[in-house]
Amino acid sequence: MRRLLLATAATFLAAAGVAYSQGATMSFFVTSVGSGKGADLGGIKGADAHCAALAEAVGVTGTIWAAYLSTSDADARDRIGKGPWVNAKGVKIADDVASLHGDANAITKETALNEKGEVVNGRGDKPNRHDVLTGSKPDGTKIADQTCGDWTMSGADGVAMVGHHDRTGLDDSAAAKSWNSSHASRGGCSQEALQGTGGDGLFYCFAVN
Repeated sequence: MRRLLLATAATFLAAAGVAYSQGATMSFFVTSVGSGKGADLGGIKGADAHCAALAEAVGVTGTIWAAYLSTSDADARDRIGKGPWVNAKGVKIADDVASLHGDANAITKETALNEKGEVVNGRGDKPNRHDVLTGSKPDGTKIADQTCGDWTMSGADGVAMVGHHDRTGLDDSAAAKSWNSSHASRGGCSQEALQGTGGDGLFYCFAVN
C-alpha cells in the first residue's frame, strides 16, 4: 500500500512538473516554530542549531544544517551548500544555488513544507505565517541593516527582510511573489511585530552536506 501511495504521489507530482525523489532524505524545510523571541534567534549559530534540532526531532541525523539567513558579513546563498535540495516528501526544491535563485526553483506553499512534512499557513489562512526571515535580496545576498542585528534583536528597534513561502502577497508584483525578499518587517524585530504582518519568526533551513 505504501509503495502504491508513493507511486501515485510521484505520478501526480510529475504531471504537475515537480520533481520527486523516492527515498531522498529531507534537505530543505521551513521551521515549524521560531525561537519565540521574534528575530532574536541567538545569532546565526543559534539559527543553525535550531534547524539541526528540529530535523533531529523528526529523525534526520548526520546532516549539517544552515539557516537561510544573511548577516552583515555573510550572504545566505553562500551558507547553504551546493544542492540539490528536497523537502520532507521527497519533492525537489532546486538543483543548485543558481536555480534556487532563479525561475527554476519549485518553492510554493505546497512544497515549502516544515520538517514534519506539513504545509505552513499562508495568506488567507488563520493565522497567516507566510513571512519567512531571510535578511536577503532576491539573489540571496545580504541587505545592510535588515537582519535585526544579525538575528540578535527582538525589540522595537531594527528591521528584517522577509520572503513569502507561499509566493503570494497583496498584489502580483515580483516582490509580493518572492520567496526570499518580499518586504521589510514593520514595527521592529519582536514576535508581535513579525506576527503583525503575517509572520511568526520562521525561517528556511538547508542541508549543507
